[in-house]
Formats: sequence, C-alpha cells, structure tokens
Amino acid sequence: MEHVIEVSHLRKSFGSHEVLKDVDFVASKGEVTCIIGSSGSGKSTLLRCINLLETPDSGVIRFHGEDIQDGKLSMAQYHARVGMVFQQFNLFNNMTVLKNCMVGQMKVLGRSAAESEKNAVRFLEKVGMIQFIHAKPRQLSGGQKQRVAIARALAMDPEVLLFDEPTSALDPEMVGEVLTVMQDLAKSGLTMLVVTHEMGFARNVAHKVVFMDGGVIAEQGAPEQVLDNPQTPRLREFLGKVL
Repeated sequence: MEHVIEVSHLRKSFGSHEVLKDVDFVASKGEVTCIIGSSGSGKSTLLRCINLLETPDSGVIRFHGEDIQDGKLSMAQYHARVGMVFQQFNLFNNMTVLKNCMVGQMKVLGRSAAESEKNAVRFLEKVGMIQFIHAKPRQLSGGQKQRVAIARALAMDPEVLLFDEPTSALDPEMVGEVLTVMQDLAKSGLTMLVVTHEMGFARNVAHKVVFMDGGVIAEQGAPEQVLDNPQTPRLREFLGKVL
C-alpha cells in the first residue's frame, strides 16, 4: 500500500517534559487509523506535529516521500492537502456557515467565490447541514458545529484528514451524528487519522488502531488484534477502564 504519511524518530518536548519519544508511524492511502491512549500519552501532539501546528524537536515527517520541513512545500498548500478537524470546532463566529466553508478555498486555493460556494454547498449537503448555510455558529448545537467543521475541511479537497478528538466536546446525544458522518467518509476511501475515545468507532471503522502510552507507540495493529487481544499490561488496563 502507498504510504501517504511517514513519521520517523519523532521527538517533541514542552519544557523538560518529553511528550513524544522517538515515534515511528505510517499512514497508508485510504486507511483509517485510530489513535487511542490515556490523556497525556502524546496522541494529540503527534497529530499536531504531523500538521506542523507544533514543530517537532527532531525526526522526519514525510508526505508522499517528501520531507515536509525542508521548505519545498508551502505550509498553506500542505495544510490544504492534510486537513484538520479540532475538538473545539474553530469556526469563525462572525461568518455564516457557508462563508466558513468558502473562505479557505478562496484564500488558500485561489478559487472564485462561485466555485467555492458550489463546493461548500456540496459538502454541507454531504454532512446534513445544508439547511443551516445562513446561520452563524452561535445558533448551532455542538454536533452541528462539528459537522460544519468537517464540511469546511472537506471543501479544501484534502488527501488526508486529521481528527483531534472530534467528539469529546460534544454532549453524548450529539456524538452519534458526528461519528455517522465520519463513518461515511471512511467508506469513501479518504485517508483519516483519528485521535478518539470512541472504542466502538475504532473497532468498526478503523483499519489500524495505534495505542500510545507515555509518548511512545506501545502497540498497533488491526482493531480486533489490539482491542480484543492486548499484549501489554498497560493496554489491558486502559481498555479495562474505557470498555
């Protein structure tokens, strides 16, 4: 399988606290990878380093074999191709839903307003938010905001979508609507990296599950292997708590 993202010997510290310790990781084209682990295990930092929202201290991140830090790829272009959906939605509160999904296309991809709008409408339809295109974020529920954030990321036509705990800020009854959208995306063949506490989603949708513990990848493999047959005491303990 073609490797879209390859991470080798990645390290990242905040002050004296080493959050990522020599992490190696590969994401293949069309694969859904779920990254699990307790708080502080380095999951979100790994995602933020892959998207260069954090600068790694050492190690290499390659996108289609190219080192993303060697300056050949513009950051704006890279962020368009490797999109991110955040825990807190990060929508522009002063813009309508439609404008939120248009602005990146126009600024980064240089698309016309008409083309950006057409594309935005297509993806807002896909996530079931078309009737809210003229609403402002404050008029939406958390689940609706997150679906808009997903549509906004998709409108950039990314090759890879990173999800950083996309359901953890939501009320329990809204989690399902966002996971359903993500499940549909997974079926469409989009490459997805998902930091999540939703074990049902990891089991049913992921091709690969990665368990992080103390800044390292402690175990990884197919969902049934990692979730049903954990090899390490730490993973057994973690699954005992979350399942």
